[in-house]
Parts: sequence; structure tokens; C-alpha cells
Amino acid sequence: MTPRPRRVLLLGGTSEIGRAILSSLDAPPDTEVILAGRDERRMAELGGALPFRVRTVHYDGTALESHQPFVDAVFAGGPVDLVISAAGILTPQEVLDRDPLQAGLLMETNLTGQVTTLLAVTRHLRAQRSGVIVVLSSVAAVRPRKANFVYGAAKAGLDAFARGLADSLHGSGVRLLLVRPGFVIGRMTAGLPPAPAATTTAAVGAAVAAALATSAPVVWVPRGLGVLSTAMRLVPRPLWRRLSR
Repeated sequence: MTPRPRRVLLLGGTSEIGRAILSSLDAPPDTEVILAGRDERRMAELGGALPFRVRTVHYDGTALESHQPFVDAVFAGGPVDLVISAAGILTPQEVLDRDPLQAGLLMETNLTGQVTTLLAVTRHLRAQRSGVIVVLSSVAAVRPRKANFVYGAAKAGLDAFARGLADSLHGSGVRLLLVRPGFVIGRMTAGLPPAPAATTTAAVGAAVAAALATSAPVVWVPRGLGVLSTAMRLVPRPLWRRLSR
């Protein structure tokens, strides 16, 4: 079980899911929440709606060389109890097909930047022998589809990294919680028709907060998505190709 956090770092400070997790936390009002992202004006607006002490810091998930000094500076202010890795973008596949550089940006934001940042975070958490990392994966990591295969590939890589990192942290006092939501209705998916097993940012936030109070290593949102994911792996490839979404 995870004690109530007193210092929280949200990577992807304007993330709707990240904000929903923060809003669902069982944490005292004097908890310090650090929103890390590029849009500091937007983060300040969002921070004003949270029931905690909030400050914002600049963080660019694609500026790989800045991640170690950024993390060092955050931990110089004291131990961090909870790190939520919620940075990410969702670019339509047809745009990525036309512009491979956009595909590279998506991979850097959704995978590479999270790897470099979380490895830097992990070194500090190991030193303090405590803390929790929440990594937002996706059902898209289970089996990428032709409708969003670059996004699915990034999530599959992140999911594999998180599972390996969780194993490496066993016995260290540091815990990793892997979150696998289905289609999340929100700003990132605006204009897209909801897929089967769709969920909401509020539901994901509540599920993560509940899982933090247990020893669960993985949380699916909605809960039955875990069973569905097993069936997804068994669909013959010719049939899988016929899926439009």
C-alpha cells in the first residue's frame, strides 16, 4: 500500500488524465504538486483548480539532454513521493503517413523522452528507498492496429520499458504502477468516435487513486479490459487487418 503523498511530480502538466489522478488522490491540502510541462500559463490555470500547493516548472519531453538536470533540480527540493508520467501526444495516423518527422516527434514525446526522464527519476527514488511511479500506457500497447500503429508502437515500447523497470525496482522500496486505459474520452481524442470499452479521464483518475492504495502492479480501465486484451491477442492477423479502428 502507498502512504499519502506529500510531494508529487506530474510529467505532462496539462494532461487531463494527470489532472484527474491528482484530483482523486487521498493527499493533504499542504501536499506540494509540481506540474511539469511546456505551457506554463495553462498549467497555472489548471493548478488553481487543484486543492494542493501547486507550482509549475518548464519541462520538454523531447529535449532529452535537459531531463537529467531537470530531475536533479526537482529532487534537490526534497524527496518526491509520487511521479506521474503522463506526457504524450496523439497525432492522426494519416498525418504521420505524410510527415515522418511528426512520427518521430510522437515517438520522442510518448516513448524516448519518458525513458530518459524516468531513468533519471529512478536513480533518485532508489537513493531515497521510497516512492511510486505511475506510467500511463494504453490498450493500444497490446496489439497495434493499422489505424494508429505509430502511436501503438510508442505505447508498446513504453509498456515494455515500464514492466522491465518495475522488475528492476523489486526490493528497492520503489514501486511502479502501470496503467492501461482503453479509449479515453477527452481533449486528446476530441472529434473521434469512442471505441469499444471507452472510458473517461475521471474514471482513469479514480482507478489509479484506488490502485495506489493497494499493491496492484497494473490497473486496466475499465476493469474488464484486461480480459478483452487477452482475446485481442488471439484474433487471426487477417481478421485483425480488417479492423478500421
